[in-house]
Amino acid sequence: MSDTKGLTHRVVKGSFWAFALRGTERVFHFIRLIILARILSPEDFGLLGIAMLTMLTIENFTQTGFHSALIQKQQGTEEYLNAAWTVGIVRGVILFILLFLIAPYAAAFFGVPHAKAMIQVIGASVLLQAFTNIGVIYFQKNLEFHKQFLYQLSGTLADFIVAVSATFVLRSAWALVFGLLAGNAARLIMSYVVHPHRPHISLDIGKAKELFGFGKWVLGSSVLLFLITQGDDIVVGKLLGATMLGFYQMAYRLSNVPATEITQVFSQVLYPAYAKLQDNVSRLRGAFMKGLQVIAFLSFPVAGLIFILAQDFTKIFLGEKWMPIVPAMQVMALAGLVRSIAAVSGNLFYAVGMPGIDTRLQLIRCVVLAILIYPLTVRWGIVGSAVAVFANILVANVGFVHITLKLLHARFREYASSVGFPFAGMAAGLLVTSQMKEIFGVGIWSFILYISVFLLSYCAIAYLSVRLFSYGIQTTIRDSMRALKGI
Repeated sequence: MSDTKGLTHRVVKGSFWAFALRGTERVFHFIRLIILARILSPEDFGLLGIAMLTMLTIENFTQTGFHSALIQKQQGTEEYLNAAWTVGIVRGVILFILLFLIAPYAAAFFGVPHAKAMIQVIGASVLLQAFTNIGVIYFQKNLEFHKQFLYQLSGTLADFIVAVSATFVLRSAWALVFGLLAGNAARLIMSYVVHPHRPHISLDIGKAKELFGFGKWVLGSSVLLFLITQGDDIVVGKLLGATMLGFYQMAYRLSNVPATEITQVFSQVLYPAYAKLQDNVSRLRGAFMKGLQVIAFLSFPVAGLIFILAQDFTKIFLGEKWMPIVPAMQVMALAGLVRSIAAVSGNLFYAVGMPGIDTRLQLIRCVVLAILIYPLTVRWGIVGSAVAVFANILVANVGFVHITLKLLHARFREYASSVGFPFAGMAAGLLVTSQMKEIFGVGIWSFILYISVFLLSYCAIAYLSVRLFSYGIQTTIRDSMRALKGI
């Protein structure tokens, strides 16, 4: 029992620091985004998108999965660190050379020859990441997210300062590139400051092979996830050009808060926590349901706000030139919501040492996207691309739910209640807010009013769900608040 309470305390404490980090990063990223969106053009963002796509293509097709394997491994992790770090450096050097050589062909593929130099320069970020101290995996493995806070925030601050400063001077996409490199350089330096491990070259092929036994599934899943999450960007960039890619990626970035800002934070905490419970199905089931409940409770209102206020937000903060993103942003807000719920199960499969399940489900997503992305993009532009993304996530989520319930010996009713009550709250918020918008129109003060009304409606439904239907979110929140004492 004491072990359970100790793990719960560490999970809650880790969640606190992970959210503190993400919240701080989002403040800087939001300010950075508003400044850059006002000064730079959609084409500038599209050019960076093309450079990043080229880099991510090579990166994802050569993933080792060693970091996930090290976190999942419960004993003797230290013996494998140097072998993993060495393989990472070799991979980084090879990727840097490949990026430099294929840059002209990638630029020609997208029809933007001036992207060549940008692709070659951005390849340096791969080297910076490769030489980062591998000891930082212990921050996630041991749920020490107060240390992760310092490590990650250093890169965010460096990116913010350099990107914003360079934007005022250069007024081009190169400001984004220099910000990215500065962030990675800062994290490289900080990784050796905040963790005492000092890696060295190790040619232990045996340990590398052992890690790859787990990591090969991460590789397979990474390749499929790349095709799923970046395949639409490739199609948009190729068919519609750099400017429309800039619009599309901005819509994606703003609409996927539930998946990127909420689920990714919890994933950092839930994955190692699930791994520690992998041999106890009963405790694992309880931990999973609590994680699902919290993520659903937070994700539904955020997705609902993005959907109902997409037009207002774009007009007020980004400006009229960005208005074409609104319909795609609304569709992808729903896609991000479904993805955030599905990601809870993805963490579970990795934690119990069954990453192959996630890989197979991602394959289904990839097939659905491959069938839909081209015809829908040709017909409806970036909105069609967003619909294709939503469809592939929705189809795969059915498989995630079915396998998860079977693996945990859980009832569908328990799963449905964790998702159903937040859905009802979001629906109420959308209904009330849409009526308010007809009265007050667009403006900064009305924008704040809409957020307040939506959240009040959502909380009212949550309260009624607790009182009338025994929705247990208040117990989860109360337990979390108790665990937070002493942080």
